[in-house]
Amino acid sequence: MTTVELQETRPARTVVKKVTFGRVLRSEWTKFRTLRSSWITLGLGLVLLGVFGAVASFTYSPDAAAGMGGPPGADTGSSDAVSLALTGLSFASLVVGVLGVLLTAGEYSTGMIRSTLAAVPKRLPVLWAKGLVAGISVFTVTTVGAFAAFLVGRIGLDGESIALSLTDDGVVRSLVGAGLYLGLVAMFGVGIGALVRSPAGGIAALAGILLILPGLASLLPDSWYDTLSPYFPSNAGGAVYALTESSGSLSPGAGIAVFAGWVVLMFAAAALRLKRTDA
Repeated sequence: MTTVELQETRPARTVVKKVTFGRVLRSEWTKFRTLRSSWITLGLGLVLLGVFGAVASFTYSPDAAAGMGGPPGADTGSSDAVSLALTGLSFASLVVGVLGVLLTAGEYSTGMIRSTLAAVPKRLPVLWAKGLVAGISVFTVTTVGAFAAFLVGRIGLDGESIALSLTDDGVVRSLVGAGLYLGLVAMFGVGIGALVRSPAGGIAALAGILLILPGLASLLPDSWYDTLSPYFPSNAGGAVYALTESSGSLSPGAGIAVFAGWVVLMFAAAALRLKRTDA
C-alpha cells in the first residue's frame, strides 16, 4: 500500500505597507544616491567652488583688487578672504540648480514619473521629498566645500592684510550661509523642474531667474531698480553669505527669508500643477 502524504498549502500573504512620508523620503534618497548624474553634478559643483576660490586666493594682488574693485563674483565692494574663497559660488549655484531641475524634470522626460505617482497617489509627498533630498544633500556637500575653499585660500593669503581665520567675526556664518544658499538653489531647481517638466526648459528658466533677471532689471529706472534689486533671488541669496552688509542690500537674515520665500512660491506653483494635471 502506498501512503500518500498530503501537504497543506496556504496562500502566501501579501504584506501591504502604508505609504508614509518617511518611506517616500527613503525612496527618493535611494533614487538620488543610485543615479550617477547626481554625484557627477555634485562633484562638479564642489570642484567649481573649490578651484575658483583657491585660484582667486593664490593670485590675489592688493593693487589689482584696488584697480578692479574686487574679484569677480565678490558680493561686496571690497575684497576679503571670504569673498575670494566663494568666487566660484555663482558657477556652483547654476550647477546645483541644474541638479534640482533634473531630479524632477528628468523623470517626466523618461516617463518614470508615472510609476512614481502610481506608488504615491497623493503626489505631493513626492515633491516635498525630492526637495528635501536635494536641499540637504547639496547643503551638506557644498558647506564642506566652502570651508575647504576658505582654508586652502588662507595659505595663498598668508601675510596679506585681508587674511582671516575661522574665529573672526562672521566667517563661519558666511561659509555656512553659502552652503545654505546653494541648498536652497537646489530646491528652487526641483520646483522649477516640477513646474516646467522639461529639462531644457527648466535649465533655461533657472539660468534666466538667477543670472539674467538681475542684469535685465538694470534697465529699469534707478529708483525702481534700487527698490527691487535686493529682492531678486540671487541678490537676496548673496546677502546670506556676504561677510559684510553692503549699502542697499538685505541683512543675512532678511536675505535668507526672501530667497526661501521664492522657493516656497515655486513649490506652491509646482504643487498646484501636480495636483491639477496628469503626468
